[in-house]
Amino acid sequence: MSTALARPSSRENPPSAPPAVAVEGGLDRALRDYLAHLSVERGLSANTVAAYRRDLVRYAAFLGTTGRSGLSGITESDVTAFVEAVRQGADGGRPLSPSSTARALAAVRGWHRFAQAEGLAVDDPSAEVRAPTQLRRLPHALSVDDVAGLLDAAGAGDGPLPQRDRALLELLYATGARISEIVGLDVDGVGDRTAVRLLGKGSKERVVPVGSFARDAVEAYLVRARPALAAAGRGTPALFLNTRGARMSRQTAWAALQAAAARAGLTEHVSPHTLRHSFATHLLSGGADVRVVQELLGHASVTTTQIYTMVTPDALREVYAAAHPRAR
Repeated sequence: MSTALARPSSRENPPSAPPAVAVEGGLDRALRDYLAHLSVERGLSANTVAAYRRDLVRYAAFLGTTGRSGLSGITESDVTAFVEAVRQGADGGRPLSPSSTARALAAVRGWHRFAQAEGLAVDDPSAEVRAPTQLRRLPHALSVDDVAGLLDAAGAGDGPLPQRDRALLELLYATGARISEIVGLDVDGVGDRTAVRLLGKGSKERVVPVGSFARDAVEAYLVRARPALAAAGRGTPALFLNTRGARMSRQTAWAALQAAAARAGLTEHVSPHTLRHSFATHLLSGGADVRVVQELLGHASVTTTQIYTMVTPDALREVYAAAHPRAR
């Protein structure tokens, strides 16, 4: 089987933004300084900085309930209590999964390291705090037939939106891109339609080939649908537009995917990342080298990509049934 990813022929809702929380006094100033450092000096993307802000606003609000007004008086016990509070939702927010709790702790550690380096605190109370143990789970991927049904469902109907949604989902599956990378594309980013230039995490750029199904869908959208959507806007260069002629948001793209999944009769959880997982899984199943898939996904480390090489439960059952003398 070819290692090229061919388009087959044949629910969880996105997380809502946390409520605004007032952060007062020295914590407010320290938080603003740190977020500015992440954005300006470290050059992190707006999405990454927003994620840090959500976690750190929650942390600062928790510290406020303990009477802390600055970073200098925080103890290791305070950080440990915060980790436990967000894990259980005891601080009034939603409970976090082990992976989300680990992400929040990473944000807290970064803030404390910054405070120590800037002389805002003598030590780092988060240094010895450990995150909850995370279970290593196989990424969820759709079958080839389910992907085909999803993409067909996205293009069902009349008007410019089905053509836009078909092109969007075809491109997501063809490239394995993150949803933020796809909605961030401009028209000139697809060039001659044979490849796309994606701007990934850390502002790292990569070029990913595009198969014929996605090329045809994007071409049809550009010729027949995008002009009608662009007429309502002000000449944005964005590839994918909303009904107001402006750049499509991640939330709108997510909603388009959910609607297509419902029409396709997919009852399992389907997110934009599901198509990314499916892209990687189908490539590796077709014999692609894991390091090539790493480059296509934009992973900094091959270790991140290697999770896709783990044997799935279905594959285990098939091998067992075929090989064990008493399996039948």
